[in-house]
Amino acid sequence: MTDIGASRQGRNESSDSAFTRLNLLGESLIFRKTLRIIERIADVDATVLIQGETGTGKELAARALHYLSPRREFPFIPVNCGALPDNLLESELFGHERGAFTDAKKASRGLVSQAEGGTLLLDEVEAMTPRAQVVLLRFLQDHTYRPVGGRQISSGDLRIIASSNVDLEEMVRRGEFRRDLLFRFGILNVTMPPLRERGRDVALLAECFLDRFATQYERPQKRLHPSSIAWLMSHDWPGNIRELENLMLREFLLADGEVIQIAAPQRNAADLAFDRIDVDETFKSAKARAIALFEKNYLRHLLTETCGNVSQAARISRKDRSTLNKLVKKHGLASDRFRSAGRRP
Repeated sequence: MTDIGASRQGRNESSDSAFTRLNLLGESLIFRKTLRIIERIADVDATVLIQGETGTGKELAARALHYLSPRREFPFIPVNCGALPDNLLESELFGHERGAFTDAKKASRGLVSQAEGGTLLLDEVEAMTPRAQVVLLRFLQDHTYRPVGGRQISSGDLRIIASSNVDLEEMVRRGEFRRDLLFRFGILNVTMPPLRERGRDVALLAECFLDRFATQYERPQKRLHPSSIAWLMSHDWPGNIRELENLMLREFLLADGEVIQIAAPQRNAADLAFDRIDVDETFKSAKARAIALFEKNYLRHLLTETCGNVSQAARISRKDRSTLNKLVKKHGLASDRFRSAGRRP
């Protein structure tokens, strides 16, 4: 290996170690690409917009941008925009002088001042009121502000990171979010991938959570049964990593032995199908949809139990192997993911 190659490998190992320390864990290609974007833009002071579904780790990404940057020695201040009341907006952001209003018995620093030299994370920016959007837009133009009741203009030396779990472009089209503010936020963009698209990362994260809980609660180590891993891999995870962490904590605390077997809640396939019935739908169409849903649920359960072994699944279901394989492909249930789920990382 050349010196250049060795140097590059050293940097990669160093950054990987840093991401692990910052609790950004994963080996999937889509997640690794996201980490590389974070690494590339960490030392740039431009505003960043982090988007992604609830529970995908947006605040962790924001912290990584801060702690991998030259501003790491200064404060990281997160604020939930939905918790900023309109009547105290400027005071919360920019602070106030003593006597500025009735309850201002002493001067107070605002969030911008508290984040001086560091990073201010504006979480859930979609929750900002129209007035809050105007106030923030004015500050983002030149980072200058004046505390409530003050006379002196101050300049804030800080980086702004915004995050949202909704489509801000759609909010702009509906007139609920200012386009010029979105332009200010979106100079640089990071999108956190949903857990269902991260493949084997689900099992890796689950194991890491169990290891952490064993240390945190001073209990013996516990591991996942292969069938539990298969179920984790097949679940859609609408709550993403946060949902996975909560599930692992519950299972860790309630499991009697050292092996965790997750019992997925079962519902009748026909009931699930009729939950979504359209009154204008024909009987034939509704029947076809219910059958398709039954087939997919049955196959998912079958492949989970057999760890993706189609031959064994065919014997259990008493169907021809080639016919069963066609059904597996028809419903997009790649047997490989169930097969790999049967092995520990």
